[in-house]
Amino acid sequence: MIKVLIFLLLQQEKVRATWSVTFENPDHCAFKGSSVEFKCSYSYPEDESVRETAWFKGMLQDETWKRVRLSVLPSYTNRSDYQGDHINNCSLVLHNLQEDDTGHYFFWFDTNKYGRRSKQSVHLSVTELKASIRPIRVRAGDRVTLECTTTCQNHRTIWFRDGRRVTEPEFQAQTEYAGNYSCTIEGLNSLQSDPVALDVLYSPLNVTIEVNRSGPLLVGSSVTLTCRSAANPAADTYTWWYRRDVSNSSLQLQEGSGQVLSFSSVQLTHTGTYICQAGNPVGQSRSAEVLLTVEDTVHPFIVLGIGIKVIFLLVLTPVIIWTWKRRSHSDANKENNSNDYENVIVG
Repeated sequence: MIKVLIFLLLQQEKVRATWSVTFENPDHCAFKGSSVEFKCSYSYPEDESVRETAWFKGMLQDETWKRVRLSVLPSYTNRSDYQGDHINNCSLVLHNLQEDDTGHYFFWFDTNKYGRRSKQSVHLSVTELKASIRPIRVRAGDRVTLECTTTCQNHRTIWFRDGRRVTEPEFQAQTEYAGNYSCTIEGLNSLQSDPVALDVLYSPLNVTIEVNRSGPLLVGSSVTLTCRSAANPAADTYTWWYRRDVSNSSLQLQEGSGQVLSFSSVQLTHTGTYICQAGNPVGQSRSAEVLLTVEDTVHPFIVLGIGIKVIFLLVLTPVIIWTWKRRSHSDANKENNSNDYENVIVG
């Protein structure tokens, strides 16, 4: 009996000595949406042959921690890919990782004599990239810092603004730097963080005046001047300045407020240069001067055109009358000289 027990103990020690599961990297950190490979190898006694292999995940079910086959978990359908064989390779690839894939994974195999499972596990941590901007609202010229956080270490971060690569994570804000920023990891450009917006505030730029009519204005006509600008936030205060004496740049009078300046009936006193000043909480800027000219007579070109027409009519009318009279006289002569009839005296 003692010999039998010794034999069995020796056999168990022999099995232990030849059976093993080895994970190349027992701790993985990967990004949501990416893929990860668990490189794995296993061994067993030479007199055994493998009949079945499987991967399990440690899960809490009914308040009990269990190892559950990946093949029976719907969330892993078409996402788990066994790269191993029934000899020594037990590698597994998981695709399109999700946050709830985080956990411990175990390998199991069954031979023609025994079923074995790994005591050790592979731990997977799935993380997302999170982009942040400090501060998210700045004025032009302020310092901006971009931060891309993740629980995975030793990865080089790449930044994009509206799809275009950003070379530096720290910069001085300019008006053109406003937009949506996202980060990714070098080599995984298809996996990007959710975008975060940078709002750059600036005073009105490119202030211009639009006039709804061109050329000189006649007394009594109407005209509208509109002040345009680019600003963030949009311009909310407007002031109009007027200078009648074009030669005196210091003499300016405030004409009105509001984005639109309208005159329903212009007078000669409205002739002069106009300037619009647009402002917002960040600052204010002025437009270039726009000249309005008001005339109280008909434009010379219009007078010239009317005069030509009048002269033409005065010359043309006598010619028409003379031509008509001459034609009438000619017709009468033809009638008197006609041979189609003769005078007859009736007795």
